[in-house]
Amino acid sequence: MDDQKTLVLTGASRGIGHATVKRFSREGWRVITCSRKGFPANCPWEAGPEDHLQIDLSSPQDVERGVADLKSRLNGAPLHALVNNAGISPKTSDGLRLDTVSADLDLWQQVYQVNVFAPLMLAKSMLDCLQAGSGAVVNVTSIAGSRVHEFAGSAYATSKSALSALTREMASDFGKLGIRVNAIAPGEIKTDILSSDSEATILPQIPLGRFGNADEVADTIFFLCSDQAKYLNGSEIHVNGGQHV
Repeated sequence: MDDQKTLVLTGASRGIGHATVKRFSREGWRVITCSRKGFPANCPWEAGPEDHLQIDLSSPQDVERGVADLKSRLNGAPLHALVNNAGISPKTSDGLRLDTVSADLDLWQQVYQVNVFAPLMLAKSMLDCLQAGSGAVVNVTSIAGSRVHEFAGSAYATSKSALSALTREMASDFGKLGIRVNAIAPGEIKTDILSSDSEATILPQIPLGRFGNADEVADTIFFLCSDQAKYLNGSEIHVNGGQHV
């Protein structure tokens, strides 16, 4: 379809990313996914292998290579949405959070490369394609970016705070080019990365009294990429049942 819209999505293999693939596909979008791993043979998406890029976001050089591959696959077509969902949150071998004392500098650099620098690199490199499509960028931040979190490590939390600030800066700069940039900040979402202790520790903090699900986050991402949000720019939507209040 000549009028088919295109999404580029990082971190598509599970949880929020997987739900986002399904949400946009249901609306008829072409979805180009990016992840560290190759396309799984048992995945049901028909166009998956052709529209999947294996990119190591922790490597600036591999991000540059991936962008060249991505532009080749677009073949001059506009890009209507870029969703920076990929993120890493390293823990100790016992599954505990790494704080400012225990995490070494190499780990901080790796986390910031994946969670902050890669989203900027992708958006800047795809600027012409996004401008051609009057596109939207959605950065996935976190409730951990605005408070000390019980389970998220310091490098992850501060990187998500940086991504929130980056979203505002990008909204100011990209907005002048007709590209909207917004963010969503999920709280505790029922995915396989949710800590086993979350129910006892965090659930009482959520006014709605439940965890969110990935489909609810994906719906919010889709809204931000749709014409219904065409005057939203520089916003960060909290998807956490009121946990942030």
